[in-house]
Amino acid sequence: MPTREEMWERVPDEVDLIVIGGGITGAGIVRDAARRGLRVVLFEQNDIAYGTSSRSSKLIHGGMRYLESYEFSLVFESVSERRVVMDLAPHLVNPLAFLFPVYQGARQSLRMINAGMWLYDGLALFRSPKRHRTLRPSEVAEQEPILKQEGLQGAPVYYDCSTDDARLTLETIVDAIRNGGVAVNWARVDAFTKDEQGRVSGVVVRNARDGSLREVKTHTVINATGPWTDKVLAMSGPRTGKMLRPTKGIHIVVEREKLPIEHAVVLFHPADQRLLFALPWGERTYVGTTDTDYDGSPGEEAATLEDVDYLIAAANDHFPNNPITRDDVISTWAGLRPLIAPEPEVGEISESQVSREHQILIGEDGLITIAGGKLTTYRKMAKECVDVAVNLLKLTGNLPEDIQSGQTFRFPLPGAVGWPEDDDHDKVAAELSEACECDLSDEVSHHLVDTYGMRALEVAKLCVGEPSLIQPIVPGRVEIMAQVDFGVREELAASVCDIMIRRTQIFFRDYDQGLGSVEKVATRMAHLIGWSDEEKHKSIEAYKAEVALSRRWKQEL
Repeated sequence: MPTREEMWERVPDEVDLIVIGGGITGAGIVRDAARRGLRVVLFEQNDIAYGTSSRSSKLIHGGMRYLESYEFSLVFESVSERRVVMDLAPHLVNPLAFLFPVYQGARQSLRMINAGMWLYDGLALFRSPKRHRTLRPSEVAEQEPILKQEGLQGAPVYYDCSTDDARLTLETIVDAIRNGGVAVNWARVDAFTKDEQGRVSGVVVRNARDGSLREVKTHTVINATGPWTDKVLAMSGPRTGKMLRPTKGIHIVVEREKLPIEHAVVLFHPADQRLLFALPWGERTYVGTTDTDYDGSPGEEAATLEDVDYLIAAANDHFPNNPITRDDVISTWAGLRPLIAPEPEVGEISESQVSREHQILIGEDGLITIAGGKLTTYRKMAKECVDVAVNLLKLTGNLPEDIQSGQTFRFPLPGAVGWPEDDDHDKVAAELSEACECDLSDEVSHHLVDTYGMRALEVAKLCVGEPSLIQPIVPGRVEIMAQVDFGVREELAASVCDIMIRRTQIFFRDYDQGLGSVEKVATRMAHLIGWSDEEKHKSIEAYKAEVALSRRWKQEL
């Protein structure tokens, strides 16, 4: 696998297709296009999964709440793709039980919600990870003892999946590269070039490391930039109005001991009855998400004190005997949903009512734009978008003769190649310990397997030649220095932020958000990449700025 610097050198002068945006949608597009045999290159101005695709609720789900608004086609599409993504990445997409407590006076009765559960399973063609069931109040008290019991009528349990959204995006990119695609992070498209007919014919792209520019010619460009969609559309030409109505969602992370839950628990906020979740996350628990209109610059979104208090109020209403406070919040993250703006004739609607459907548009200059959608349906969205690009290439006489069917539903992502059919994580971790000649603890072995799947052996092998790489990145935690090397050598990592936020989850999970280990990580990366002292310092400061952004809400106290 080429490093990020080597990938920049690989960029051809001319390709069939350029994809702008390295989130989950862009990743799915470049994978699909590469597997069809197209000459394709992806450019991302920051890191892979930098935007929405590392700041979601980290769920692969059908969207139970969309049944209430009769969006059956969206739910059917989502639960169908949930099954596909589980097969593509079983090491990253794990079944998760959701507990839906129903109290006296609830908007929907227990009978109505149970009917919704049957519909949800039916739309999934009864291929959910497990069939739903309903717990009596006494059973809820036994399984989730900290949940409020007063007025509880029962609690259906249904199943969706959790995931590491950033790693799902990254592995999709890795698969694209292995199949002939080129993907370059830290490479910003500054401008489009156009031919005599005014059609987009290429891009001017800037290397973020040294500021150098190069022009790449192409027959088709896809804008898959999520919250940056309107900005890229403006580069194409003047526009009236905006395509997006972005909304901000934030999450808070607390120690598991503060909210020791076994299920993902559905919460209805006491103030406005908005649906939220409290989710178990290993040694942590997180609560989210908010849904508020956002009109600032993408990448600058952050939790406010009001956001944090809103989530704390929801948690404390449902877990009154385990109240959390502002002091319990270890970290926050904020992301933007790139939702399609409703048509003017629709009138005023709330943020939560804005459709999660996606749209694909073709501009007069041939620029293809995809926006909206959900993490769960990324593969299908990508296929539809590449289908449009292929038709456009055919119309212009530029479609290669040896084009194939991508069939991206058939091929597992790299970490899932060789994964056991019974999905036994423990068995793979035991095999890793036996196969590796270095002294990995059981805890570290499980962490590597849960993070990398079958590629964990490649990470462990780095420790054989250099035993110092077994050392933890943060003392007392499971992440090891070999992950820094692997991130740079095999996963395009090119900054401290890349490692601490998206190649690992130290930014979210560590009490100090990894600040105590930044110098160590940066020193190792400087050795691997060849940074100057100035580049090393700049990367450290950029990470500190991200931590400060996640803690900005505290300045309002």
